[in-house]
Amino acid sequence: MIKVQFLNKFDRVYGPTSGQADIFKDTKPLIQSVMDGYNVCIFAYGQTGSGKTFTMEGSEENRGVNFRALTELFRIKQQRSKDYVYKIHVSMKEIYNEKIRDLLIVEQKGNTKESKEKDDDDVLKIMNGERGMYVQGLTLEPVQTEEELLKIFKRGNNNRSIGMTNMNEHSSRSHSLLSVEVEGENLIAGIKYFGKLHLIDLAGSERLSKSLATGDRLEEAKAINKSLSALGNVIEALQKKSNHIPYRNSKLTYLLSDSLGGHAKTLMFINISPNNTDAEETNCSLQFATRVRKVELGQAVQSKVVGGKEGKEEGHEVTTDESKNKSKSPTPSSTKPAPTPSKTPSASSSTAKTTQSKPTASGTNKTTTTRK
Repeated sequence: MIKVQFLNKFDRVYGPTSGQADIFKDTKPLIQSVMDGYNVCIFAYGQTGSGKTFTMEGSEENRGVNFRALTELFRIKQQRSKDYVYKIHVSMKEIYNEKIRDLLIVEQKGNTKESKEKDDDDVLKIMNGERGMYVQGLTLEPVQTEEELLKIFKRGNNNRSIGMTNMNEHSSRSHSLLSVEVEGENLIAGIKYFGKLHLIDLAGSERLSKSLATGDRLEEAKAINKSLSALGNVIEALQKKSNHIPYRNSKLTYLLSDSLGGHAKTLMFINISPNNTDAEETNCSLQFATRVRKVELGQAVQSKVVGGKEGKEEGHEVTTDESKNKSKSPTPSSTKPAPTPSKTPSASSSTAKTTQSKPTASGTNKTTTTRK
């Protein structure tokens, strides 16, 4: 057994008895920031089988960060309906072997499924537009109710790549990204806002010698580890305030470059396993969390249009604890880790935040769009 003495501090540590509502309680202020025109990025990082997918997705009986975040957006939209108009669109994609896959491309026709394949090199290209990074050709779905959201989640999750390894019978073999775009307008002041929220379930890190992966699983594991290394290099460059940040070294970091850099708000959950046999992986995850926590992104920037002119405005930065005493939305813009519960009660984690809300939302017209 490896004994690890870990003296670093984290923003929150969630033990085996912590629930999904406890975690979202600390995440909630970041969700409001999206409605105010900020870019927000929330990750779940950790080894295979440590509970990342449960933290982000949860179950039908115990929803995770993804569902709770969207219902919180619906609640704020309803709360502000007298003075604000909002449009909310979502996309679901995965990065599998460094290729982007549109998880919402499967359409239901009667009792059959018709799958439309989109080639990554021909259609799904990462572009930098007026509103930042986006994937050209990706399906965007408008959502206004929880019922619509659940249908989209089911559609996307059915298409995600999973596989069995020695470390996890149902291991996610890709990075899964639920992305939300929010367009808002203050009807009284005439100010328009645009915010983005990325909710990311990272593929599990694993040592090849331990996972015993072969064939396709081996190639997947190599691509996963390479991508996670690229993320680590970006975190290290941000920590050191380097002049060059290597966002382009992977599609994950390049796509998230406007939500990881100095003008965004970022939160990372580090999920860890309590098993003695996973001590080495746990130590690596905690070391990564320490690096993440040292990153200071500076003040987040708000994206808004006043009088027809689009611009950025620096937001006031407060810590998560301070934000509980504020009536407005700003929350920490630095990359901060905290732990979360894994699906099994005995597992803990080291990077996170979450709350439970059950707001309502109304609306009818629905048109599916594709980003050009």
